[in-house]
Amino acid sequence: MIAQDKETHEDILKQSINHLEFLGYENIKADLEGYEQPKAFVKKENDLVMTPDITAYKRTKKYFFELGIKSEKPKLLKTKWRLLDVVTRMKDQRFKIITTRGHYSFTNKILNDLNLDKTLIKI
Repeated sequence: MIAQDKETHEDILKQSINHLEFLGYENIKADLEGYEQPKAFVKKENDLVMTPDITAYKRTKKYFFELGIKSEKPKLLKTKWRLLDVVTRMKDQRFKIITTRGHYSFTNKILNDLNLDKTLIKI
């Protein structure tokens, strides 16, 4: 989810955090008030800051979670997901997509465009 969509979809972000806690993830950091901020990545060309929606640990592995929600700027979303995918593969970490009802086809379309093979976490 890009920064512009965070305010309108705060409830889905909170629901995702609760779901991850239920699944046993620990040390959860989220781009949400009341939680510690995850580490942000900066694109040097245009000083674009990309912060993962949620980061967490499970059995010593670090996981990055992104919300797959319809967006006005899918190109920016694709850039963010591509970056997170590359970073997680370099560092032997995990990258997962969380989506909700009504956003499945949009999320699958983005993943197909990026040629990423991800299993969606459906809430």
